[in-house]
Amino acid sequence: MIARQIVIHPDADATAQAVAGRLITAVQDAIAARGVAHVVVTGGSLGIAALQAVAGNPARHAVNWSLVHFWWGDERFVAADSPQRNIGQAAELFTELDALGLDRQTVHPMGSSDEYDTAEAAAEAYTALLAAEAPEGQASPAFDVLMLGMGPDAHVASLFPHHTSSQDTGAIAVHESPKPPADRVSLTMPTINAAREVWLLVAGSEKAPALAAAQHEVNEAAVPASAVHGTTATRWLVDRAAASLL
Repeated sequence: MIARQIVIHPDADATAQAVAGRLITAVQDAIAARGVAHVVVTGGSLGIAALQAVAGNPARHAVNWSLVHFWWGDERFVAADSPQRNIGQAAELFTELDALGLDRQTVHPMGSSDEYDTAEAAAEAYTALLAAEAPEGQASPAFDVLMLGMGPDAHVASLFPHHTSSQDTGAIAVHESPKPPADRVSLTMPTINAAREVWLLVAGSEKAPALAAAQHEVNEAAVPASAVHGTTATRWLVDRAAASLL
């Protein structure tokens, strides 16, 4: 049985700090067990706050960051220097980790509109990169931790209600996104659900109805977050406001 856990923290800041501590421990455990760690990070206010908390956590010095691969769950298909890009918002963490041995060759951003003519081309390139780093016969690495935010509409990554597909692996292009920008690249649901642990980071009272709906029943089309799971554990790391309707 896949472990499913909901952990409620007092507020968004406490949630970010707790996620940072969990992530550092999970990375250390993965390296000890397999010699490498694969982590998928997320954007959004709480996701970026959690990465900033890693950058400020004293335990970061205990990790051999050269053995950690960083991936993205989704990205806006815009120019590389756009402030909308998730990787740009995560710059503080990577700058800090540079001094601790991070190998930028193991940081795997999704392609921008400067590099590729279409979101489809960027998605195909990311799918190929995932396969190149995967064990033989698999489409992607077995991510040790895959972090996701969740929108008020229960979308995860850039898989919006009635925009998801369970048929594809790797990354896909997303067009006509209900939330701008319209063009994005996202991991697919099967790729997300191949991760060992999936963590959903949720804060704010505006997320409470979606969080409650995601716990009620699995409905990938209407409530994408309800269909997300890890192969060994699924953890909802939330604040009290988001959990108010549970």
